[in-house]
Amino acid sequence: MGVRDEQKQATRERVLVAARDLFNETGYEETTIRAIAERAGVSVGSVFTTFASKAEVLSHVMERRLGDLYAEFDRVLPFLRGSTGDRLCSIFAIHYEFETRRVRLFLAHIAASYSPSNDPGVKPYGRNERLSDMLEQVLQEGVARGDVRGDLDLALTVEVLKACYASNYRMAAARGASAEEMSAAMDKQVALIAAGWAPR
Repeated sequence: MGVRDEQKQATRERVLVAARDLFNETGYEETTIRAIAERAGVSVGSVFTTFASKAEVLSHVMERRLGDLYAEFDRVLPFLRGSTGDRLCSIFAIHYEFETRRVRLFLAHIAASYSPSNDPGVKPYGRNERLSDMLEQVLQEGVARGDVRGDLDLALTVEVLKACYASNYRMAAARGASAEEMSAAMDKQVALIAAGWAPR
């Protein structure tokens, strides 16, 4: 890597750290590219030569955070026990515990998924293949164990689970609900959904 590439990479790192902190401190809408540049100690032009938009910055911030989270899941998943519902509840509880450390940042990530003007480089909430694959794997294992019926539409069930997971963040946004409160709500939602996938 040449000096120029190293400088570009260093700028990228500073921008991502600054953006992560600002999105969590002041919220996504309130954070400007200028504020990110000032916090990172770079010019506004440097930000735009690295990222196409603020939405793309957020996307890359979340991608990095989720990389850390899923590295942990790679270690944890083989040790999950209990029914399919129990395993899914454990996965969501770990997510809530992780994301509530920077809850405003994750709320911004969810909100960005409703934007009609996302750039091609943006991956908002709901398009995370790693989460979808993880949930589908747990459901497939449930089919193999016999506690999930074989004709279940796995892709649709994954989408319903992700929708429930994201919707519970409204409790954090409205009243500062804890990870434990959101996990308790998710446990009830998973139990309701599990009643529909039980073998007949």
